[in-house]
Amino acid sequence: MDRDQLLNDQEEAMRLMLDGRQAGIWTAIPGIIQSIDFDAMTVEVQPSIQGQIEDEDGNITLVNLPLLPDVLLCFPSAGGFTITFPVQIGDEVLVIFSSRCIDAWFQVGGIQPPMESRMHDLSDGFAILGPKSLPKVIGGISSTGVQIRNDAGTTYIELSADGKIKMVTPTEIDITGDLKVSGDVIAGTVSLKNHTHPISVPSTPFTGNTGVPT
Repeated sequence: MDRDQLLNDQEEAMRLMLDGRQAGIWTAIPGIIQSIDFDAMTVEVQPSIQGQIEDEDGNITLVNLPLLPDVLLCFPSAGGFTITFPVQIGDEVLVIFSSRCIDAWFQVGGIQPPMESRMHDLSDGFAILGPKSLPKVIGGISSTGVQIRNDAGTTYIELSADGKIKMVTPTEIDITGDLKVSGDVIAGTVSLKNHTHPISVPSTPFTGNTGVPT
């Protein structure tokens, strides 16, 4: 459709105008972390979807979108508790964009006016951890319980619907502080509460086993 036809087709002209306007509204986009600032809880993200530039002849060139600096890193957090992850360069995230400027809120918290009039802008992103492209999906996902695990599935803590807690590790479990258990502790087949020991004191008339621990 040439320019004269476009001018005479109001519906097509309106559609193109809306498409152009919509192209400048940023909502969410997957990205890859390029650098991390744990002190500020921000990351620099490279958007994973390329932009398109069309020349006067209609030829389209694909280009990388600019790096997104100071994207707020979002860990699950509430009530004075936070679950953190060892975020690494190369991790995939979903960046969502605020509908209004977040600069003042980010700097001082609370309820703040927007410092600028920008809307749905690339400057106002939040990095949500978790999205994975097919090459990075993990296997062995439990369909019966909640797990905190490594991607390989070799180490995890699982909470099942029946209340059972399972801990799996190929190495060891380190505990700092006291370990208090109201029930029994079983090491292999040996009960901590009910195990006994052979009596092996020299020159004693007693034989057999000791009593259970008290």
